[in-house]
Amino acid sequence: MYQTAKRLRFGLWIALAALTGLTGCSGDTEPVDTELPPETGLYFPEPTAFAPWETVDPSALGWDAEAEAGLDTYLDSKGTKALIILKGGRIAKETYFGSFTRDSLWYWASAGKTLTAFTVGLAREEGLLELSDATSGYLGTGWTSAPAEKEALITIGDQLRMTTGLNDLAFDCVAPGCLQYMSDAGQRWAYHNGPYTLLQSVVAQAASENFATYFNSRLRNRIGMDGLWFSTNGSNNVYFSTARSMARFGLLVLRRGSWNGEAILGDSGYLEDMLAPSQSLNASYGYLWWLNGRGSFMLPGSQVVFPGSLVPEAPPDLVAGLGKNDQKLYVVPSLDLVVIRMGQDAGENRAGPSSFDNTLWELLSDYMKL
Repeated sequence: MYQTAKRLRFGLWIALAALTGLTGCSGDTEPVDTELPPETGLYFPEPTAFAPWETVDPSALGWDAEAEAGLDTYLDSKGTKALIILKGGRIAKETYFGSFTRDSLWYWASAGKTLTAFTVGLAREEGLLELSDATSGYLGTGWTSAPAEKEALITIGDQLRMTTGLNDLAFDCVAPGCLQYMSDAGQRWAYHNGPYTLLQSVVAQAASENFATYFNSRLRNRIGMDGLWFSTNGSNNVYFSTARSMARFGLLVLRRGSWNGEAILGDSGYLEDMLAPSQSLNASYGYLWWLNGRGSFMLPGSQVVFPGSLVPEAPPDLVAGLGKNDQKLYVVPSLDLVVIRMGQDAGENRAGPSSFDNTLWELLSDYMKL
């Protein structure tokens, strides 16, 4: 397991996460093997929504049935709607709680940022944009209230890395008056929904079509996902789908962007960069993906650099989409594993990472005998 040596570090995580406004020094990034398993000859469900999906018996995997009971009790107590575990692409565990069912829709919150990151990669592969392009080339000058010379520094890559340098206190707002200069692009990491949301406008402008239309034709429909984009506050754009659709996307990422031999995203370089540290400020953040097993991490709403791994109890090569109220998409290449959780806030009401990640992985490790 990944637990014993890391419990002390997790205690420090909780203590430090309560502090804001402090500064810290970034630790060295620990090397993590994030090589994805080859996709050839592996199982995929048919790329149509609600298609049958093969299962694998957890007992055949040597998983602990008694530990599963404790896991389910904990999940139920924390307002969980759905938990799915894929092993080798097959469903090893699929549990729904309360009135939630396989056909129920739920929001991804910021776990859906991973969908946008993948879609930007598709647009780049088609030659529609480059990460080094100035965002103003797509949104026009004056999309922020920053001085013109500072706005011109912001690139599509900065939007993916959360390094636009814009003030993140107006968190969701996308109006120019909310997007105020704080530092030069690339010099400050801050988790900020506004510039992220505008990435979808960049893709729409580059593709000359609505973002949802582009997303559906290039990604969703090709792997059999269901779901839709919907604004919950007039500024954001949140994805809603079934739990199985979230699991499908996790499997696509696990399989290097390919689905049963078809390259959905063939740009291996972009995929590797997406799941690796994207800047030197927050070692645990790629292109809108959270990364485990690094030497340090930052959290939404804080400029503190915390020492250690993001989720000490989880495998070090875990990559994740993490959303408000504990929407979780975990991909673990070394274990050929995808785990998704949908549900209510488990207790901390954080925008992304929370202590729930660590507790859940402690229980998952017991169940799967990691």
